[in-house]
Amino acid sequence: MTRFLIVLLVIAIAFTIYTFVDVLLTERSRVRAFPKALWAFVVVLLPVIGGLLWLFVGKARRTAGSMARPVAPDDDPSFLSTLSSDEITRRAEQDERLRRLEQELADLDDDTPADPER
Repeated sequence: MTRFLIVLLVIAIAFTIYTFVDVLLTERSRVRAFPKALWAFVVVLLPVIGGLLWLFVGKARRTAGSMARPVAPDDDPSFLSTLSSDEITRRAEQDERLRRLEQELADLDDDTPADPER
């Protein structure tokens, strides 16, 4: 029975530490009901109950729409709308020039080896 109580106490302490750190690291925009400082105080003052209150009442859940995923510039309409036709033409010319240079390098690599008599 004593072991069970010790294990329960360790779990309660670990849960309290976890929720306390979670309060401190959570963005202010996701905190509900009270300021972060008051939530930290509640978590420390009421170890298990305060942590449960924080998780279920104080911390706003992240929705799928709020998570922004990175978008490549070529797929981003707002980025593409900022480009002028001159910039698009310039980029196309740079791409063509790069393609030609890569082809020239490939042609140089394909040359036969130098004269073996040298």
